[in-house]
Amino acid sequence: MQNDSTTTVTVLGLGYVGLPLAVTLAKQFTVCGFDVDARRVEELRAHHDRTREIDADCLAASSLSLTDALADCPPSDFYIVTVPTPIGAENRPDLSIVEAASRSVGQLLGPAVAAGKRPIVVFESTVYPGVTEDICGPILERESGLSCGTDFFLGYSPERINPGDREHTIDRITKVVSGQTEEVLDRVADLYGAVTSGGVFRAASIRAAEAAKVIENAQRDINIAFMNEIAQIFARMDLSVGDVLAAARTKWNFLPFEPGLVGGHCIGVDPYYLSHRAEQLGHHPRVILAGRTTNDGMAQWVAERLHQARKERTGSVLMLGLTFKENVPDLRNSKVADLVAKLVSLGHGVTVHDPQADAREAHDEYGLTLDYDAMSRSYDLVVLAVPHRDYLAMSTDALRATVAPGGTLADLKGVLGADADWRL
Repeated sequence: MQNDSTTTVTVLGLGYVGLPLAVTLAKQFTVCGFDVDARRVEELRAHHDRTREIDADCLAASSLSLTDALADCPPSDFYIVTVPTPIGAENRPDLSIVEAASRSVGQLLGPAVAAGKRPIVVFESTVYPGVTEDICGPILERESGLSCGTDFFLGYSPERINPGDREHTIDRITKVVSGQTEEVLDRVADLYGAVTSGGVFRAASIRAAEAAKVIENAQRDINIAFMNEIAQIFARMDLSVGDVLAAARTKWNFLPFEPGLVGGHCIGVDPYYLSHRAEQLGHHPRVILAGRTTNDGMAQWVAERLHQARKERTGSVLMLGLTFKENVPDLRNSKVADLVAKLVSLGHGVTVHDPQADAREAHDEYGLTLDYDAMSRSYDLVVLAVPHRDYLAMSTDALRATVAPGGTLADLKGVLGADADWRL
């Protein structure tokens, strides 16, 4: 069964993943975007995207309809769930948000079927294999009173959004798609294939597609963990890991990963979904958990190294950047916050500056106050933690002006070269 211009889509969750997807789909189909955050919906109606993924002109020109009222969502051919799947206590998967979204979709399925639709519920949220069919499917059945595989159907197409990346956008990447039946797979493939020039890859099953997503990020996490471990080893040898990697990269098949803080909504979270499921099945995932342990402890190690570089003298610290990566406002799972906390525990007074981050979110998430005037003063230790373009546009003299006499300028990402006093 082919989709056509009359196809109606409802996207649930309008964050970093859902909004770009909804806007892109709205170029080809009738699309409604739903989010439980009324403030978020109000901002989007005013053509303001706080994630900075979609600009005002694009929002103004889009045919996308927006609502925070579930009852306003129209009967749809597709319901696409793009809500977060974080981790909770003891790094266990927290499926509460995707379960709540499933309950919401379940309430919409009855009206859709009554309107003559054969709705497909597609999940994009990162999960371990089996969640879509074993957890979400039954919730949809209970809420709707309908039968999965007869009245409505399931699909899975893992998100591949990279915040701040203007090259690998939803309309250019290859989309992995899967469906409960061959007909459903065809419909899901047609939907995504209509909006991306990168084509679609038809996964063998929903579980295969779920697994593909979770290992993409686990693989990257493990590779960075290796870099972080060798950085710690070479530090004991008084070797610069940057110098070592510069030499190693001359080999044609050397993988160009770098050490650093691993945060954000994906890489620092998703491996725990796979490890959790592995443990449920009786397998202890040694490699995955070793990588997570190394990366989760990296901020504390860096703080201790900076403390030692200052000969364990406490003083004033300016932390440049708080977001989990450069040139985005995304503060989710920022390991810079862990770095700040460790420096404070060592006795340092830390001031945080970040031109990209939202002050209210920084306070609510981490209890940190952003000082937007912080760079007008000087400090004993200045740490370039996140190399936002705002910082890189500064002259060396201007950056040095924030360092007090006898102070230290530290560079965690190796972007300042010889201008830094300390490099990771």
